Amino acid sequence: MKIRFLLGILFLISSFNLKAQEKFSVNMNLKTEPTDKINFNETKISVSFNKEINSKNEITNKLEYSNLNVNYDLGSFESFENLDQFNQLKYELGIFHQITKTAKVNFTIIPTANFQRNLDFSDVSLLGSFKIIKQLKSNTSINIGIERSTIFGNPKFVPTLSLNYKINETSTLLIGFPDSKISYSNNIRNTFNLTNSFNGNFYNLDHQLNLPNNATKVITSQMTSAFEYERNMDKNWFINFKAGYDFNKKYNLIDSDNHKFYDFNSGNGYVLGIGIKYKQ
Repeated sequence: MKIRFLLGILFLISSFNLKAQEKFSVNMNLKTEPTDKINFNETKISVSFNKEINSKNEITNKLEYSNLNVNYDLGSFESFENLDQFNQLKYELGIFHQITKTAKVNFTIIPTANFQRNLDFSDVSLLGSFKIIKQLKSNTSINIGIERSTIFGNPKFVPTLSLNYKINETSTLLIGFPDSKISYSNNIRNTFNLTNSFNGNFYNLDHQLNLPNNATKVITSQMTSAFEYERNMDKNWFINFKAGYDFNKKYNLIDSDNHKFYDFNSGNGYVLGIGIKYKQ
């Protein structure tokens, strides 16, 4: 039922008309990450709207909802089997401003609500980033900045740095932290990517749960290396596939002082994903 409803939204928005300086997209992705004793399954849908205000300023908007289901092997974690579903709702507001002919800044604010089943005002957190983008050559740019993100689980400030290089008309290279990517497109319909990213999240637990040591949240984090393929089906519709592996995967319970007191020792595992996108 949930999947049919989300797909209905994708087809509904295909009738929207936008101006030339406006961009609109809707994404829906399904991902599974099985490990030795725990399986992680995520459903995510996002709506993006970008508008070019003038030659120097652009505003980006993105609203995203994700649901993470966690399935434990029978009898492995009997005390924690109620920790089986987590939700996130977040909104990203980004501003790009051209400060010189070869440099621009990007400021992003991301209010997010991470909760188990029952949403509360205390579940709201504020993330964001500030980046400077400098064009070094016609085919080379560098990004440097700082962000408050959840790539290591708990929200914290981390530096970001990347070098973007256009190898030729069909290939690009992004090297940096937290994301790196090699991209190749053999025609207008096919895009192949090799990616490496540090990623994670946290979820506040419902207050009525009876867990030891005042557990307040769970965190997940990993480094994911993957092969991705995207196919342009027609003018506006795209499908994508992802296959990869999670390294150094962590799934822990955290107390109110952000101290780890229980490690599920989930272990590493492969990643499989499929998605559909509408873009205009």
